Amino acid sequence: MISKRFYEALEDIVKEKGIPRETILEAFEQGIISAYRKNFGKDTAEVRIDFKEKTNKIVVYGIKHVVEEVTNPANEITLEEAKKISKNCDIGDTVEIEVTPKNFGRIAIQSAKQRVQQAVIEAEREIIFNRFKDREQDLITGLMNRRDEKNIYIHLDRVDGILPIKELLPNEEFIPNERIKVVISRIEKTTKGPLIFLSRTSPILIKRLFELEVPEIYDGIVEIKAVARDAGDRSKVLVHSKDENVDPIGACIGPAQTRINSIIKEVKGEKIDLALYSSDPKELIKQAISPAKVIAVIIKDEKNKQSQVIVPNNQLSLAIGKRGQNARLAHQLTGWKIDIKSEKEAMEADIEF
Repeated sequence: MISKRFYEALEDIVKEKGIPRETILEAFEQGIISAYRKNFGKDTAEVRIDFKEKTNKIVVYGIKHVVEEVTNPANEITLEEAKKISKNCDIGDTVEIEVTPKNFGRIAIQSAKQRVQQAVIEAEREIIFNRFKDREQDLITGLMNRRDEKNIYIHLDRVDGILPIKELLPNEEFIPNERIKVVISRIEKTTKGPLIFLSRTSPILIKRLFELEVPEIYDGIVEIKAVARDAGDRSKVLVHSKDENVDPIGACIGPAQTRINSIIKEVKGEKIDLALYSSDPKELIKQAISPAKVIAVIIKDEKNKQSQVIVPNNQLSLAIGKRGQNARLAHQLTGWKIDIKSEKEAMEADIEF
């Protein structure tokens, strides 16, 4: 006999965890088959389990192959004996014989319990993996849950994502139960369940935040072409409008700078430079060097993307940036190598511009 409570618990698992009913019943069935083979039959016995839900009974049927001469009694039966069960059977057919032992229910359920528990765990892991497997580089909001020496664990609905401390912004701290926006950087499937790695330093985070804040990006009118980032310090964002009547930089800044200020607040005061995309390499590089003014851009090697930029004498340090940051981000943004020289240096080197 199977307790009515089993079916009630089964429905609870189906509703609460979203696990298919068939998955649990299959595990239960395999557990019962294992119990039968271990306690009452040979390891090679072929059996079928039938759950009689109306009467709460478990019925075990042995599957026998009809043969001329029996060499394996666990799975074979002579034609003469088979005809006592089914008159129309013949050599090569199979017949089923009820072999349910007395008091089998208690033994079977106890044996199947562990199999069901494991099946539920594995099904949950699969559901979670399937939920996240196609979401790499997506923006997601979670709650800071706990931390250890290397990681902060972010609760993401039935699973904790892993945010390595090195992926936090330099001026951020762990605050229990604080909501935090992160990018899913990588997902790994393991025997212990999916591992979901998160980031706050990825350039993709800046892109996703703009997509969240700027309706024109969401609607496909404004496009983010590239993002270069020194996380926690400065980002450069290359934007383009598909509608000549829409200013992409203005759209990203928003009325009274509300949109960009919301993003800057989310990344703890990180500076964000917006630059206009151009298919003209000279104009593209000029925009990327912003906020420094540019006198001239010289394309030295188009194939290997090497360029030279001439800036006013008083703009050289701004163009290069602190520790070369502005030049480095401009290179990341455009893919062009950029050699920056002041007007004076260019003249001394007889560079025509």
